Amino acid sequence: MTISGFPDLNGADWQPTRDSMKQYARVVGIVRRALAPPEKHWFHTALRVAAVGATTGPIPGIDSSVELVLDFVNHALQVVTSTGQTRSIPLRGQPVAVFHRQTLDALAGLGIEAAVDPDQFSDDSPLTYVPQQARRLWTAFSLVNLTLARFKGSLREETGPLVLWPHNFDLAFLWFSGRKVPNQDLANPEYADEQMNFGFEPGDAGIPEPYFYVTAYPMPDGLAGSPLPAGATWQTEGWTGALLRYVELLKYDDPAGHLLAFLIAAHRAGSKQMTG
Repeated sequence: MTISGFPDLNGADWQPTRDSMKQYARVVGIVRRALAPPEKHWFHTALRVAAVGATTGPIPGIDSSVELVLDFVNHALQVVTSTGQTRSIPLRGQPVAVFHRQTLDALAGLGIEAAVDPDQFSDDSPLTYVPQQARRLWTAFSLVNLTLARFKGSLREETGPLVLWPHNFDLAFLWFSGRKVPNQDLANPEYADEQMNFGFEPGDAGIPEPYFYVTAYPMPDGLAGSPLPAGATWQTEGWTGALLRYVELLKYDDPAGHLLAFLIAAHRAGSKQMTG
């Protein structure tokens, strides 16, 4: 069942495929980290959303660039260079150790060496990758990406890029109030910039089901408890922030509109204290 295109992600049958997608994304993310120029807030370690999956975007080299695309529609890792060379690795549930070796071998065949510690990906256990489930989850990511991008574009203050963090496999962006956090080293923007984080997590150890989150740093006094739309709550166990479970969206004829209302309400509550 889908509502306005948003797929039903109830149940746990698709979660092993989600976990495999995360493992493959970690490999691609570590390659980007090894090859891409550093950026503040560690943005160079994150992936971006492409039409068919998660991409590194073009990574510059000496005289050409390379892009790695985890294609969750056609179920392959596509490696493409600006000179027209290509490599393709099917996603078949191979162990992360095997996928890691395949990825580095594909890059080496294109004359690209990525300095990656192989011990990070030593697990030889077979993974579960069901193509239909991967495509269903990526459909959700794609629609969420559109709504997050729409919301991001409405904000006047500085924002970071909309990125997919490989380690947690969450899609998110940062909003900056423009103020600095007292008693923090200004040379370390990760801790010096007052900020809010808006994201989508497809499930983790703390909350196994997909959910949306909004957090603030530093957390303003009294923010938790500000009014939120129906179905949304303030999370205080494990982490503090606004929480909206994905399943709540499917109760509405306009799930994107309800998600947007959640993001706007959380941002209004936080920014009122951060910029007021």
